Amino acid sequence: MLSDDQKFNDFLTIAEAADFLGVSTATLRNWDKAGKLKAHRHPMNAYRLYRREDLKEILSRIESGE
Repeated sequence: MLSDDQKFNDFLTIAEAADFLGVSTATLRNWDKAGKLKAHRHPMNAYRLYRREDLKEILSRIESGE
């Protein structure tokens, strides 16, 4: 079974995700509301968390001009 630390290593905070994609946190919140990028919620504090794999997919689409 994975520890909580190992489970959360696959996720980035909203600030980390925004930096990773080169967009603002407001953009990520808008994408979440629009359904373009699903945010997961931290079980303890309900903060937005983004899966690293989802971000890589979005980055690939941004770079290819989709």
